[in-house]
Amino acid sequence: MADEMKAPTPKSAPDAGAPRWRSLALGALWVQVAGLFGLVAYALWHDSFSELAWLNAFDSFLAALVMWWWTATLARVTLGQAISTEPLPGPAAPGAGQVRALRLVFPWLTALRLSLWFLTVLSVTSDTSLEANPVALTALLTVWGAAIFASNAMYGSLARLAANPADPLSRERLLVWLNCSAALSVAMTVFNVVPLAGFSTTPDLTNQLVYGLSGALDVVATLLAFRAVQTMPTDPAPPQQAPHS
Repeated sequence: MADEMKAPTPKSAPDAGAPRWRSLALGALWVQVAGLFGLVAYALWHDSFSELAWLNAFDSFLAALVMWWWTATLARVTLGQAISTEPLPGPAAPGAGQVRALRLVFPWLTALRLSLWFLTVLSVTSDTSLEANPVALTALLTVWGAAIFASNAMYGSLARLAANPADPLSRERLLVWLNCSAALSVAMTVFNVVPLAGFSTTPDLTNQLVYGLSGALDVVATLLAFRAVQTMPTDPAPPQQAPHS
């Protein structure tokens, strides 16, 4: 008996709303980048250039750089454009420098935040006079640590997806970490705005507004990035030629 002829598997139709979600996500992310640079100046001004102010400013500065490169990479990935970082003869591939910078710097941002988290844990466990509710304090430290881990995974997932935007496993991994980061960002925004009795001092209204708006922007930008990745084209885009000098 002759073999049955098999019809080719139909390709999934592109999402008609993909360009809109991409534009919204990139717009929110670039506003977030500008806001993080603004936090650098605010931290220095609000805390009168103290040691803590410089530490907070440095954290915001690193976060702004990482988010800048992450957003620039996402802009290409959500068009289905692969970014090769392998050394090739001739000019570097478009976007390769941004991916390399992202891969180089985001582990340092994570290391800085983990160091601050670990020092806080040490101070909490060694301070016998602390009057904070242990359940609330444990929740704060757990959410804070999880948010650091989720952000690190989100940065790394996009850096891996950049090499092959059509890879469904890498794409799904990025979606998972974007979803986790958005949820944890909501919790961290609440902790930053609402003081924990016996552990943190009551923030002034300006602090609550600045960090509350920054946290809300982070949540919105992350959710829009999730939707942009979810609706991005699954077929690889034609490779771009690097500009010749």
